[in-house]
Amino acid sequence: MHLSAEEAHRIKSLIGRNPSLAELFIFDIMWSEHCSYKSSRHVLKQYLPTEGSRVVLGPGEDAGVVRLARVDGVSYVLVVAHESHNHPSQMLPVEGAATGIGGIVRDVYCMGADVVGVMNALRFGDPSGPKAETVKEICAGVVRGIWEYGNALGVPNVGGDVFFDKGYDDNCLVNVIAIGVAREDEIIRSRVPGVAATEPYDIIIVGKPTDMSGLGGATLASRILDVGGDSKLSEVQLPDPFLKRVLTEATKAVLAFLREAGVELGYKDLGAGGIACAVSEVVGAGGFGADIDLGSVHTASDSMEAYGIACSETQERYCLAVPSRLSGKVLTIYNEDYELPHIYRGARASVVGKVTRATDLVMRHRGQVVVNLPVEIVNRGISYEREMRRRPAAAPAAEERDVTDIKAAALGVLGLLSNCSKQYVYRHYDSEVKGLSVLKPGEADACVVCIAGTSVGIATSVDGNPRYSRVNPYLGAIHAVCESVRNVAAVGAIPVTLTDCLNFGNPEDAYVFQDFVDTVKGIGDAARGLRSHDTGESIPITSGNVSFYNESRGGAAVPPSPIIACYGVLADYSVAVGICLKEAGSELVLLGERKPGLAGSALWASMGIETPGMLPEVDLDEENRAIHAVTEIIDRRLALASHDISEGGLVTALAEMVIGGWGAGTLGADVSLDFARGRRLEDLLFSESGGFVLEVPPGQVGEAIAICEKLGVKAHRLGRTVREHRLAVTSAGRTVLRLDGSEMRQAFFETYEKSTR
Repeated sequence: MHLSAEEAHRIKSLIGRNPSLAELFIFDIMWSEHCSYKSSRHVLKQYLPTEGSRVVLGPGEDAGVVRLARVDGVSYVLVVAHESHNHPSQMLPVEGAATGIGGIVRDVYCMGADVVGVMNALRFGDPSGPKAETVKEICAGVVRGIWEYGNALGVPNVGGDVFFDKGYDDNCLVNVIAIGVAREDEIIRSRVPGVAATEPYDIIIVGKPTDMSGLGGATLASRILDVGGDSKLSEVQLPDPFLKRVLTEATKAVLAFLREAGVELGYKDLGAGGIACAVSEVVGAGGFGADIDLGSVHTASDSMEAYGIACSETQERYCLAVPSRLSGKVLTIYNEDYELPHIYRGARASVVGKVTRATDLVMRHRGQVVVNLPVEIVNRGISYEREMRRRPAAAPAAEERDVTDIKAAALGVLGLLSNCSKQYVYRHYDSEVKGLSVLKPGEADACVVCIAGTSVGIATSVDGNPRYSRVNPYLGAIHAVCESVRNVAAVGAIPVTLTDCLNFGNPEDAYVFQDFVDTVKGIGDAARGLRSHDTGESIPITSGNVSFYNESRGGAAVPPSPIIACYGVLADYSVAVGICLKEAGSELVLLGERKPGLAGSALWASMGIETPGMLPEVDLDEENRAIHAVTEIIDRRLALASHDISEGGLVTALAEMVIGGWGAGTLGADVSLDFARGRRLEDLLFSESGGFVLEVPPGQVGEAIAICEKLGVKAHRLGRTVREHRLAVTSAGRTVLRLDGSEMRQAFFETYEKSTR
């Protein structure tokens, strides 16, 4: 038990008696930070925009839902869920990462959507530092867990990123995202429908037999990690992607049957907190209660106690609320048509209870009532106003450093472990299963998948720079949102929604909680400032997660780590462009001004320099106009290639366009910096202020620049593409940088495998 003494007294006060053992377990889980958001709920509500004309369902459901496009009279929607699985992945990397993917796809499936992709954002410690061997082992295990589960399940990997920093030596971060597509009229709610007030509804549990695996997983994620101490391997769930595939197909048949019958249902993933959590949330959201017979739950052992059956987080399970008159047919589809008991020993669908008008959660076991609690107290019974304290200001930055060897610096940035190609990671992932992939990982700033049978494309990106957030949590969050949105725009997509996962240390630490609040403010301000130009509205946050207590006994908290994902829509996915240069003789056009500020940059990180200073300033209006210009230029098919400028600065963006996705590039570029005479080379080449580089056919440059002028965006002619595979940069008539293609490839592609094996 990890309830505080104060919380235990509060429970007794609220229910008017001492709780039973099963009730204590339920409160321990449901009042954990992971489930209750007791420290963060009011902050998220205060600062984040969550509404808009495209939003069908925002935060509060298992996944967010936004409208994408109407095709032949059908409204298609995007269904997105974004979660963390950090502590389990630190303890058991393979199983932790795999069950993270398993849980997130369930969140999307149970909204009635077909999962068309998964993404992951991974943060690991320093593989050359004092804990190198552990870091490498965790890194390899997490990647293995993701590909083993995702590939076996048959969902493509459509993006992600990997970052290394000593701040994650004791706590890796594994953030997972699932993306689904559905017809708007076929979306299912994570709640019992109102008609249950006039018609009897049954509660059905389907999937693996409940066992003791994962018991306490939610509380594990809500406390400081103590590997080898009070943290137990049994708190990590066990995955089975093959059973999940059968469950998915069986559920499609169940949903088709219920749609044909014209009835509404409630449908929810069994994740954190198991049956107790899923049932209390699905009935509570509809204003109902439930009467559950724990003896009717199919279990792996007849000796399981009530608290274990109620709270175990056994994987590969769902909770359904369906009309009692149809529950027999639902069981038949699962147990006989799809033969769940023959697919996995003990797996099946079972009616375990009924929906009640009384808003109480009642659970019975062996003839005794072991749980009798008001659902509202279980779901929303606690909140905290945490103390906040701003960290002491860093010492003023020393005078800006000069880089004596620009070539060595450029190759160092390209080869920086957090900046180099992650091909070694994503080549493990199947990115083409389902046959919907248009742009795969590594080929562009964002991945693009299409909606089957239509011309509509969905662009996805995920970003977050902990070096920036360590310097300034507020500006770091703004940069993360801007980069994610730029990445989606860089392929030609209009951004329609954001999701976030906010990873921090102990919220009871006033410094940590101040960082958290500043981060949420930054995300909210950026989302409101970067307006979607088809609606003129803020970009809404429709799903997300808060992960606190990412620190270990004797270790420091992770850096403030907001992970931001953006999703965009293309009316015609055939216009989408990647980063690889296409034709010799094209013109290269720079959008946006290069601004000074190298604090937190890849340049200093590649040199091992931790110097405080100024982050590049962000003008949200300027960013907004540049994003609109890029999407319009691409939509008019005026760009052959496009790349946003972010980590590593302009020189990295140019080098990656020359190298090309998967190293497919064969062309080069001659670039001049004369558009900014008198500026420091370090700022022009390595500042990570936002912008774009476009490859434009020479006959269409005037039209592209005219679009920029119309929108008030600064556009500069940088240079031309050439047949030689190299990058040459001149300034004031002299060559300041020349990199051969082989040099760039070696730095970019060989670092990761050498550093992590």
